[in-house]
Amino acid sequence: MAVQRKGVTTVKAGTETPRPFVPPVGTSRNVPVAGAAPRIEMNQGEPEHRHFPRAQLATHFDLWVEDEGGGRRFSAGLTSVNVSVSGAFLASTFFLPMGTVVRTRFALEPGAAPVEARAEIVREERGPEEEGRSGFALRFLDFSGQTEVALARLFLGMRLRAFTEDYLKSARARSLPNELERVIDVMAAWELLKATTPGDPWRGE
Repeated sequence: MAVQRKGVTTVKAGTETPRPFVPPVGTSRNVPVAGAAPRIEMNQGEPEHRHFPRAQLATHFDLWVEDEGGGRRFSAGLTSVNVSVSGAFLASTFFLPMGTVVRTRFALEPGAAPVEARAEIVREERGPEEEGRSGFALRFLDFSGQTEVALARLFLGMRLRAFTEDYLKSARARSLPNELERVIDVMAAWELLKATTPGDPWRGE
């Protein structure tokens, strides 16, 4: 069902939308909920995600299209199937034109500060429910207020915490005069580790 409110078309997930959108064709199922430990896997060649792993994570996305005056001419609430530092795939029973630029806001876990981004629709899947998922992929174009750091922490947070806690126990770290110097030293040590050891830190190797 679409609701008109002061010139804004609002769409609830799983409902039909007014023209020119395509009628519903299916839904996505069996996705871990936000707040649970997400399953992280490397991507399988999708161009919008090829540089980063993705987390199988179902979390609510607020999505809207702005008009020339900065108002909302379309808005919807959808659920993600997976999330990457570079984009996300959203389960949807309606579709927007490829290349549409949208604004989005989402939280990676309940109570967390939201990630806010501008994104472009780059791919869609319209398979029947019994054959697979239905929805579209977003590629993040830019973020507001450095909220992309929250996405990076989703994939690197545990490894960075373990590395930092271990390094701060070292005699070198304890000998530094203040917290800022210790932060800089940890960052230098992390970069040195990446440059001198094989593996991909995004994979946790």
